Amino acid sequence: MRRSIPSAKYVHHNLLQCYKPPATAILPPQQPPVTAILPPQQPPATAILPPQQPPCDIFINHRGIDTKKNVAGLLFDHLMRLRLRPFLDSKNMKPGDKLFDKIDNAIIGCKVGVAVFSPRYCQSYFCLHELARIVEAKKKVIPVFCDVKPSELVVKDIWRAPPVELDRFRSALEEAKYTVGLTFNSSNGDWPEFLMTATEAIIENMIEVEAESQR
Repeated sequence: MRRSIPSAKYVHHNLLQCYKPPATAILPPQQPPVTAILPPQQPPATAILPPQQPPCDIFINHRGIDTKKNVAGLLFDHLMRLRLRPFLDSKNMKPGDKLFDKIDNAIIGCKVGVAVFSPRYCQSYFCLHELARIVEAKKKVIPVFCDVKPSELVVKDIWRAPPVELDRFRSALEEAKYTVGLTFNSSNGDWPEFLMTATEAIIENMIEVEAESQR
C-alpha cells in the first residue's frame, strides 16, 4: 500500500499554524564578540573510485584469430544494435585491463554464454579456460560450430598444463559438444539468417534464465 505524502505547501502551512514565535525582549546593546582568526583548513580529500564494469548479458567465447572479424564480431555488432549487452574481449577491453579479472567478472555477470567453436579453437588455452569458467559458473551455453564438427574438437596438451586443468577443459568441452547448438559454414552460409537464428536462440535462453531467477 502506498502512503500518501503531504505536499510541501501543506506541511509548511501546518507548521506555521502550530508555531508561535516568542515575544521579543528589548536588551541593551552588547559588545561584539572577539572573532578568532583561524588558519585556513585544507578541503577534504576526494576519493577517486575506479569506474565499474558495465553489466554484461551475453559472453561471447571465441578464438579471435578464426572468428573475431566474421562470426563473433558480426554477432557482437548485431546484438549491440538490438540494445543487448554482449561482451567480446576485443571490443570491451582496453590496454591496462587485467585479462583474467575482466573476463571472469563478465562471465560471472552474464546470463548466457555463446561458445563459437572453430578449427583452431582447441589450440587456445584462453578459449578453453573461458569455456570452463562459463560451465563452472553454471551459465547457459549456446554452442556455435563454425567450419568445424563437434567430433573434431579435441583437447591436446600443447601447453604442458597440469592434469587438473586439462580435466577442466575436457569436461567443459564435452558438455558444450553435447548441447544443442548452431552450425554455420562461413564460406557459403547465409549470414543474415545465421544472425537472426543466433539472436533468437540467445533471447529465448535469456528469457528462460530470467524466469528461473524469479522462481
